[in-house]
Amino acid sequence: MSGTGPERGALFISLEGIDGSGKSTQARRLAETLRATGRDPVLTREPGGAPGAEDIRRLLVEGDPDRWSPETEILLFMAARRDHLERTIRPALSAGRDVITDRFADSTRVYQGATRGDLRGLVDDIHDRVIGIDPDLTLILDMDPEVALTRGLARRSGEDRFEDFGLAFQHRLRDGFRALAAEYPRRCVLIDAGRNPDAIATDIAALVAQRLA
Repeated sequence: MSGTGPERGALFISLEGIDGSGKSTQARRLAETLRATGRDPVLTREPGGAPGAEDIRRLLVEGDPDRWSPETEILLFMAARRDHLERTIRPALSAGRDVITDRFADSTRVYQGATRGDLRGLVDDIHDRVIGIDPDLTLILDMDPEVALTRGLARRSGEDRFEDFGLAFQHRLRDGFRALAAEYPRRCVLIDAGRNPDAIATDIAALVAQRLA
């Protein structure tokens, strides 16, 4: 099911891509752009975006790469997403506010469903049963995995569990996101994220303006 924002004048937008591709920066800049036009977007993230979901986030992004099996990861991500949906996303959309999220269901489709095992069917089944919504617009930031991984590890955020799977994993992720863009061409747009951040932000702002129009 697609997002339900446009009929009430709000958009549900997700930013996706490999680790270190600049999603958080561009999500923040998009929120600033929309605020400058008089809109009141909610800027959020996954895993997280609500108190319970933030508790689960620490279980997922910290620690040893082999801490969880892919199946366990799927269940943890879905639990966090359900809390995020109930407490942040749906209330905002119902109030007519745009929602901009740094990651949503497509990350689980790619990270756990496609690259850590042939589990896409399981991901989609649980998503349909307990989430039941996808963004109106998904911006996939696409860039060289080696550059992105170097950038991601340089942050030293302590949330490096997925970066620690290594470069080959990041290449598989990139392939997965590109395949997803081809699978959902009406919702997903590939963005060249290897450019100057200002140029990327300008392109994103133009795409969102077109959707709002």
